[in-house]
Amino acid sequence: MEGILIPISLFIGITIVLCMSFWFRYRMRSDMQQTVRTAIDKGQELSPEIIDRLGQPKASKDRDLRLALIWVAIGIALTVFGFSVPDDEANQIFMGIAAFPFSLGVAYFVIWRFADRKS
Repeated sequence: MEGILIPISLFIGITIVLCMSFWFRYRMRSDMQQTVRTAIDKGQELSPEIIDRLGQPKASKDRDLRLALIWVAIGIALTVFGFSVPDDEANQIFMGIAAFPFSLGVAYFVIWRFADRKS
């Protein structure tokens, strides 16, 4: 019975995180619509540029660099964890697992390096 609780709690946790993400996104859109309705009721003009800016906030110029650092750190952490496990096969397994986030981090760094950040 105890062995089954771990996978069940994993799936319940993932479900809760996804539901909360969807709920917060719904609340953000609902609040945005309420703001637009209030502005229209008060007689203010809303240009298409303002509505676009309200609906989709502009991403930071250094967003790719931040994501690169996070993914590279996760890859390094998994590699270090693999070395800390006394099993010989764990080192290779964790290095294989760490290759995916590390590669994502390198890809984000390349995108950040060659992206046009002037605008």
